[in-house]
Amino acid sequence: KYSGPISLYAGNRGPLARQNISFRNQPNSFCGPCMNLAFLPYLCRLKFIPLATKFSKETYLYWYELMLLLRRFEEKTGQLYGMQKIRGFCHLYIGQEAVAAGCMTATNPDDKFITAYRDHALAIAKGVSAKSCMAELYGKATGCSKGKGGSMHFFGVKENFFGGHGIVGAQIGTGAGLAFAERYRGTKNVVLCFFGDGAARQGMLHETFNMAMLWDLPVVFICENNHYAMGTSVARTSKTLDIYKLADAYEMPGDSVDGMSPEDVHNAILRAANRAREKGGPTLLEIKTYRYKGHSMSDPQKYRTKEELEEYKQKDPIEHVLRVLKDQYKIADADIEVINERVKKEVDDSVSFAEESPWPDDSELLKDVYVQEDYPFITD
Repeated sequence: KYSGPISLYAGNRGPLARQNISFRNQPNSFCGPCMNLAFLPYLCRLKFIPLATKFSKETYLYWYELMLLLRRFEEKTGQLYGMQKIRGFCHLYIGQEAVAAGCMTATNPDDKFITAYRDHALAIAKGVSAKSCMAELYGKATGCSKGKGGSMHFFGVKENFFGGHGIVGAQIGTGAGLAFAERYRGTKNVVLCFFGDGAARQGMLHETFNMAMLWDLPVVFICENNHYAMGTSVARTSKTLDIYKLADAYEMPGDSVDGMSPEDVHNAILRAANRAREKGGPTLLEIKTYRYKGHSMSDPQKYRTKEELEEYKQKDPIEHVLRVLKDQYKIADADIEVINERVKKEVDDSVSFAEESPWPDDSELLKDVYVQEDYPFITD
């Protein structure tokens, strides 16, 4: 019976060591089959790379526990926000958990993640502790950004999580910069750069795409398309409804991915990441997902119907993975309950930690603003 936590990484053998995956009869090289093809509009060349056809019980157990932790953390965050324990801007990830789960099993610990301000879940998935994340939401000194960033500015350098950015689209350029650093250092690491469908209209995206393709940077651009940006549908703001087609202008591989399926996310990320590792350059993935809550805690959500919301809830990724565990792998209810209780305890412990943590000292106010510690132009 399963009773302990799932270990995400199997030594340093890479993501394929984490699950029992069988491949179709394809050429051995991940990138070879697609590298010599002419540019094909609206067709991702990565489709010629082999796909996983089976995932192990351990992979599904990991996905279930991770997604449940992200869901329960965000639900508790919303509750505490209503109690005014958490203040300011706050954007929840509820409904989008399959994106984080699939990305984690398709990448290595040294790969970098960077995202916008809906950042709680990706930070926790990458390894930033729930305790330090909750403390940051409280504005406490023990938070992952020392209580100075709040909801929109989580950070974890040792976990290779680089934010948490409040300026729409700004992280797209920074993500390419992280990828340039990896190429400059000669590593095999890849950068996953997340942004929303609203940010796809920013000029930063086009400038960055051009430069990333010109330099073959090891970056996977991920548009988490939850359809409504801050509250306006893609159809009302863009002539191009399929955002992945924006890659065509730069001869960048692009594809649309089912963001409610951790399997599909894993497959798409694995293809793109391996292509980048072999110096094949960037990829744009439009991962179509759905947020069950508003854009932020103040969003009345009048732009969508209750029927549409319920339709997407029928595709809930946590329920999907749970069905696979029970039906295919015959995991007992008692074992699922062990996971549920462990997740509940982790979230409860994070709240207790945040409640008991100290506020930042006044002396911290002007620290971490300038790299130069004796910067001469700071005055009282």
